[in-house]
Amino acid sequence: MHYFKMIPAMLVALFFQTTFAFAAEALPGQTMSLWWALPFVGILLSIATGPLLYPHFWEHHYGKITLGWTLLVLGGLLASFGIPATMESVLHALLLEYMPFIILLFALFTIAGGIVITGNIHGTPLVNVLLLVIGAAMASVVGTTGASMIMIHAIIRANDNRPFNAHVIVFFIFLVSNIGGSLTPLGDPPLFVGFLRGVDFFWTTQHMFVETLFVGSIVLGIFFVLDTILHRRENGLPKIKDPTPDSKVGIRGLVNVPLLACVIGAILMSASWKPGISFSISGVHLELQNILRDLIILCCALISLKVTPRLLRKANEFSWGPILEVAKLFAGIFIAIVPVVAILKAGNDGALASLVALVTGPDGKPHDLAYFWLTGILSSFLDNAPTYLVFFELAGGDPQHLMTAGASTLAAISSGAVFMGANTYIGNAPNFMVYAIARGRGISMPSFFGYMLWSGLVLMPVFLLAGFLFFN
Repeated sequence: MHYFKMIPAMLVALFFQTTFAFAAEALPGQTMSLWWALPFVGILLSIATGPLLYPHFWEHHYGKITLGWTLLVLGGLLASFGIPATMESVLHALLLEYMPFIILLFALFTIAGGIVITGNIHGTPLVNVLLLVIGAAMASVVGTTGASMIMIHAIIRANDNRPFNAHVIVFFIFLVSNIGGSLTPLGDPPLFVGFLRGVDFFWTTQHMFVETLFVGSIVLGIFFVLDTILHRRENGLPKIKDPTPDSKVGIRGLVNVPLLACVIGAILMSASWKPGISFSISGVHLELQNILRDLIILCCALISLKVTPRLLRKANEFSWGPILEVAKLFAGIFIAIVPVVAILKAGNDGALASLVALVTGPDGKPHDLAYFWLTGILSSFLDNAPTYLVFFELAGGDPQHLMTAGASTLAAISSGAVFMGANTYIGNAPNFMVYAIARGRGISMPSFFGYMLWSGLVLMPVFLLAGFLFFN
């Protein structure tokens, strides 16, 4: 089966992680031009245009297309900077960022995919609001990936007899796959990165609660109005036979709940348990708790595969297609992003100096509104975890200062990274997973640019208002 092909790669990555951990960035970002962003832009355009212009070809060859762009950036790096610098930078991205990312994603996808919400209720506007609220609340506890996997099939079944249902999935991505994960480091990868850098676990809960409630409530209100209008329009249309008639709702696969708790515990352990045990390999000091974290998370996924009855996964219409698609596309994205991040990290000495300068006011103080928007816009297209880290470092990188005197700046960075991951299908990994699942269930999802039209019309005005109220 497909997952057996993924597991050896993850174990190998854990081994190499002990060798290349904490490797220094090797690329001279200050000398690199914006041409280095071409492969990254190429991947984005391929993802954007493939399903729209050549869907059949894209469905069968998206991995090869992504590999082509990946080889282009690798070839350029090797020719310009040689093997050592290229290997160090690329392995740093793959083994320290991509592999922990995909291991956690694989675990949450697998474990949450074994939890089945059985039965069905009719997807009226009020019912849909309730489902979105439950999913958004879950996101900060089990992560946006876990909440998305648990709730997406229930909300699809609730609305599968409606002529207009794609908007429900779009708002699901907005609220459950993104905004809802902003209250704890467990919710979204950027906040997890901050947690590992020394930000207190409950700092985001205390300092982002109002912003999250404000943004989430407005987006939910917009959804309710829109869904009510479309629901009334449907009353005058021919009825569609419900493929999943209403029935009593229940939850099965509860054996996976303690496994989710174990994943959460492993994440908490890696930052709170400091045994003082480390290993030195080639001059690199490795802390025991970080190695154990990824091993525990991977073991939880394997246990879930073993103990969850296949019938439950079949009832959940579970398939490996979405996670394989995400794994392939994001492998290319994580490699193609390497030169882009190097340029960003060069700060005022890099090709993006004009953007970096925007986050500092004339008096030398941080410009919180600029941090919010720059972190957010880049997080819409780049992976939001490394983008968060770049601006975290630009703001000084001292967690004690950022949690106190710089609290408004850290809140701006955190909000931008989490909220605006909803702007595109690739802003946050669950976005594309939900899109792939919904499309596989026959829902006519908007294209890459079509989705951006939705986010531009719904989210951008809300973010403009939130930025003015909280970060101006």
